[in-house]
Amino acid sequence: MASIFSKIVAGEIPCYKVAETEHCFAFLDINPVVKGHVLCIPKQEVDYIFDLDDELFCELHLFAKKVAKGLKKVCPCIKVGEAVVGIDVPHVHIHLMPLNKPGDLNFGHHVAMTPEELKALASEISAAIEW
Repeated sequence: MASIFSKIVAGEIPCYKVAETEHCFAFLDINPVVKGHVLCIPKQEVDYIFDLDDELFCELHLFAKKVAKGLKKVCPCIKVGEAVVGIDVPHVHIHLMPLNKPGDLNFGHHVAMTPEELKALASEISAAIEW
């Protein structure tokens, strides 16, 4: 059965898309830990990041790097943090989160954002990514 992320890539479930390439896709987390929380995924459904073939593993990380640089322009922060947890959804995903203090990378905390705020933020980040 397709993961929720595969359904997002297929357009079966809406999302706040930030970026897309032939093999990778990025969108805002709808339950963000911090404002600007982005998920970067391979379009190919693979559960565990270290099961990706080397080419896609590298491509996903280079894609996430470009997204992170755009994210940093839109959401002022000291650094953009990266986390790969992979427990909640059986589809590889890299969390990108603007960080200003150590506690910003706390998956037990979430910020509320309206659909309008998420839509505007996704558009801003998308426009800031340099390809």
